[in-house]
Amino acid sequence: MSAGGAGSAERNAAGDAGAGDAVVGGAVAGGIEAGGAEAGATDAGGGAVVCGGLDAHLVVDRGDFRLDVRLSAAPGEVVALLGPNGAGKTTSLRALAGLTGLTRGHLRLDGRVLEEPGRRVRVAPERRPVGVIFQDYLLFPHLSALDNVAFGPRCHGAGRSEARALAADLLDRMGLADHAHAKPRRLSGGQAQRVALARALATAPRLLLLDEPLAALDAGARLDVRAELRRHLAAFEAVAVLVTHDPLDAMVLADRLVVVEGGAVVQEGPPAEVARHPRTGYIARLVGLNLYRGEAAAGGVRVGPHLTLTGGGELAGPAFAAFPPGAVTLHRDRPAPSPATTWRARITGMESHGARFRITLAGTEDGLPLAADLAPPAVAELALGEGAEVWAAVHPADIHAYPV
Repeated sequence: MSAGGAGSAERNAAGDAGAGDAVVGGAVAGGIEAGGAEAGATDAGGGAVVCGGLDAHLVVDRGDFRLDVRLSAAPGEVVALLGPNGAGKTTSLRALAGLTGLTRGHLRLDGRVLEEPGRRVRVAPERRPVGVIFQDYLLFPHLSALDNVAFGPRCHGAGRSEARALAADLLDRMGLADHAHAKPRRLSGGQAQRVALARALATAPRLLLLDEPLAALDAGARLDVRAELRRHLAAFEAVAVLVTHDPLDAMVLADRLVVVEGGAVVQEGPPAEVARHPRTGYIARLVGLNLYRGEAAAGGVRVGPHLTLTGGGELAGPAFAAFPPGAVTLHRDRPAPSPATTWRARITGMESHGARFRITLAGTEDGLPLAADLAPPAVAELALGEGAEVWAAVHPADIHAYPV
């Protein structure tokens, strides 16, 4: 049953919010139509439903942009979609929610076909067992926290008392029992986020989508809410897909990362594996590493005509070499001979980076562009500034090499 099947109060609430908000804020954001995805039901194509989590091949053609992403996740797994602006993260999330139609591919959830253009199967967004938490939460401003959470169950035919009892229980589990009767404008950002999560969980969705769920929070609230969200996601028995640009959110909240660039998956795996073995410049910057691609041989990785980063071990063939900015030392004069790899570079930027300075450098002659982290005393002692030419050095022990 869609939002149109709710009681009169909820119909009035949806009408006051506007037709568009009623679908997004009340149906999709409330976790839609959990029924029909249970064992023994039939999918839109007539097949039997089996348990199996998420199986999706999302193909969306939009003129000069094409999304072609495969996603799979087991029940209980949290997957984070990462990528630069315009990579296709939001399009992927909208396709999973049914708000953007697929051009090709398929979307199956617990064995049920929700969309498959080749078979002309498409389950309407409001009939999918999906809950969405949008970046700005989309809480109904004129409803209390309790009624916001009860809205989804009421849309699915639950009685007022039953829906409010369920909502009260969820708010209590979120630590918001004392704020059940507060309107959204009286809630802090962290409290509003938890209400949105409770609303999305109120109809037991089989797929929970979170679009930048912590982006609206200030730094002070973000740490606590992130920890709370991780606890709730760990207890969620279905599939959760998180879209974020924040690597820390992804590392803390997700079991697996899927990195999208230019509409395609460029790397995926457990957070620790992706952080240790980045395969694109974007991922390297995201996890705070300098990354170069070259040819490994004789204990080093050749990354330029006359420059080899030592530390390749027994590798041979195409390889990556990576090291953190903190492993870089800068010198005004060429360092004395040592095992370290050294090259000339010119400073192109300087900015405060926590308790250190992040120095960006462009390679000169056969040198490499890179980033270096230096303590303020070192910056002052070397009298560094933009445009200054220096020698960069990295010790082999700090270089991590791995196959392409």
